[in-house]
Amino acid sequence: MKLFFRFVTLVAVLAMSLADVAPAWALTSRIKDIASLQAGRDNQLIGYGLIVGLQGTGDGFRSSPFTEQSMRAMLQNLGISTQGGQSNAKNTAAVMVTANLPPFASPGSRIDVTVSSLGDATSLRGGTLVMTSLSGADGQIYAVAQGAAIVSGFQAQGQAATVTEGVTTAGRVPGGAIIERELPSRFKDSVNLVLQLRNPDFSTAIRIADIVNGYASARFGGPVAEAKDSQEVVIQKPRTADLTRLMADIENLIVETDTPAKVVINERTGTIVIGSDVRVSPVAVSYGTLTVQVTETPQIIQPEPFSRGVTAVQPQTDIAAQQTGGRVAIIDGPDLRTLVAGLNNIGVKPDGIIAILQGIKSAGALQAELVLQ
Repeated sequence: MKLFFRFVTLVAVLAMSLADVAPAWALTSRIKDIASLQAGRDNQLIGYGLIVGLQGTGDGFRSSPFTEQSMRAMLQNLGISTQGGQSNAKNTAAVMVTANLPPFASPGSRIDVTVSSLGDATSLRGGTLVMTSLSGADGQIYAVAQGAAIVSGFQAQGQAATVTEGVTTAGRVPGGAIIERELPSRFKDSVNLVLQLRNPDFSTAIRIADIVNGYASARFGGPVAEAKDSQEVVIQKPRTADLTRLMADIENLIVETDTPAKVVINERTGTIVIGSDVRVSPVAVSYGTLTVQVTETPQIIQPEPFSRGVTAVQPQTDIAAQQTGGRVAIIDGPDLRTLVAGLNNIGVKPDGIIAILQGIKSAGALQAELVLQ
């Protein structure tokens, strides 16, 4: 009995030790949040159209002759003769119309479109997009767009000043395109499901395959998933399974995600993003900045009374140098919290932290990938 009690106690202590060692930042996510279906991707559409009804902010026909040609062709298709006439009104603008065709979209549904000026139009505010066909990469027409353009930016101009906020030469037409053609491939015709990880990782791909196989073994009596590489997981369709219901069950399975250790630095904005798995070996860091201030205080020298001298300017320059910092700190980052606390203890600004992280990486003490943007 005593031996059994000691064994149970040892197992309990070992379990507590393993719980302490397990990373506290391990996160779980649904498969639908970390992977997308290969057959369910978006398709890009593009078209060329005209926006009318602008208040003198459209294209100039001299600098944008294609706008006049397009307007004449449109009017001729409507049965209006334009021969012998020339218009100088700047109430029309040529635009490129783009949209994303969502997966499994059916004819009759609506999607948003984006309009962008091609010519020298100054604003698309208040304009209306005339019926424009949107084609895919195969040249087939999949949607037709038309409607009022919404522009978030604005422009105010006077004789001596101009104020512009945002972009006035691009806008959106919410729900402006109606889908006219269905995509050639259908979801029900697929023989398997291919999941693509949004953040490719071998560990996460293997875990997805294991979770799906565990579900399939209990439901269909055998494994159906295989991790092809760090990004793709292929799931074979069981004979007795409905593909739509199978995908609905799989995308809600919970998986523990894993990502490589990275430090992302944007030197333009001073942004630093440190991943949870970043580690730093013990290293001593000293950071100091040298500030040089140059001040120009020119002096005006006046000539003496009744003299023939002239007023002169005598330059005077004061240069002051100041050095701050210089403290030596030991940084040891076994976890993210300790690493951030060590960097903050040095008391430097984000640009200094960027230089320190680059130096730590050069010294080989940063156990992560350093990404510079």
